[in-house]
Amino acid sequence: MTSSDPPNGTGYLLPSTGAQGLANYPHARTIPSSARTIFVSGTSSRRADGTVVGCETTENGGHVLDCGAQTAAVLQNIETIIKGATDGRRGLESVVDATVFLTDMSGDYSKMNAEWNKIWPDRAKAPARTCVQVAALPNDKLNVEIKCQAVVD
Repeated sequence: MTSSDPPNGTGYLLPSTGAQGLANYPHARTIPSSARTIFVSGTSSRRADGTVVGCETTENGGHVLDCGAQTAAVLQNIETIIKGATDGRRGLESVVDATVFLTDMSGDYSKMNAEWNKIWPDRAKAPARTCVQVAALPNDKLNVEIKCQAVVD
């Protein structure tokens, strides 16, 4: 890794003749063998007090979920975790791979992508990513969860 490479290694992008990503992520990332890997467990938008960012509970006990607000909070929570695990030396810029779990792909994918692209506007520096729809998450107040791996040199 050279000093011009981002902290999360080197991104590989297919040439324009290949299928391109729908958001800002490379087709692959290469990390140096000297890097230490941090595995971040599935993270949601829950706050320390148990409340959930992006969830409004209605009078009848239902929930109105905002995937954009939840995604922004999830990414902020992940950054806090990585900073804690690295004594503040690294944050989201060190993420090399992420798996995004959505409960409603057709309704929430674009909202999640909008928040993702704010954090990683340059897809060559973004982590590799997979996004899947799941039947449910551990709490009905959640519509997005992200797990990821980060590297520290």
